Amino acid sequence: MQEITDETELRELIGEPLPRAWEKERTSLHELDRAWLAASPFCLLATAGADGSCDVSPKGDPAGYTLVLDEGTIAIPERPGNRRVDSLRNILTNPHVGSIHLIPGRGDTLRINGRARLVRDAPFFDDMVVKGHRPVLAIVVEVEQVFHHCSKAFLRSQLWQPETWAPQAVPPRAVLAQTLERPDATLSDLEDYYGPSYADGLYRGQ
Repeated sequence: MQEITDETELRELIGEPLPRAWEKERTSLHELDRAWLAASPFCLLATAGADGSCDVSPKGDPAGYTLVLDEGTIAIPERPGNRRVDSLRNILTNPHVGSIHLIPGRGDTLRINGRARLVRDAPFFDDMVVKGHRPVLAIVVEVEQVFHHCSKAFLRSQLWQPETWAPQAVPPRAVLAQTLERPDATLSDLEDYYGPSYADGLYRGQ
């Protein structure tokens, strides 16, 4: 492998960005960013621990779940999950986060980078109730950098083109769980667990 070890070498290979690639960065949310967040049901949240170890966590809810508190602040509700809280533990020691907000069918995306803190209660939690579930905490992000990405990655991957989808290319979730995580469980029990009723526990935890 021919490794790249410094930015000079990297720039020689990749080149310099066009001025507009730098100039599109903003430090506050535009009305179009607010509209994007109101339409987005999903984001990927990147964090890093004090030791530099990284984590990317998916976050999803009905469209508009990322609340805009003001032009420089957003809030993302935390829903029941596996309780590993990798990203939350990272935020406690390193507040720097990055997020990519998606709208299904759109190739462009919205990136928001900033500093996060964990909030266990606030009046805006009432606006985060879904199916009667009020989040136990929220990730509040002070926006430091915001801009839109173009569609190249989505066009290359053909992500939104159903004819390219192959959900059966790997074994179903129950088989993965038995093989990699829960070898003592029967496949039948795991198929029941991850079956149609799995969605019933999305907001109460399982």
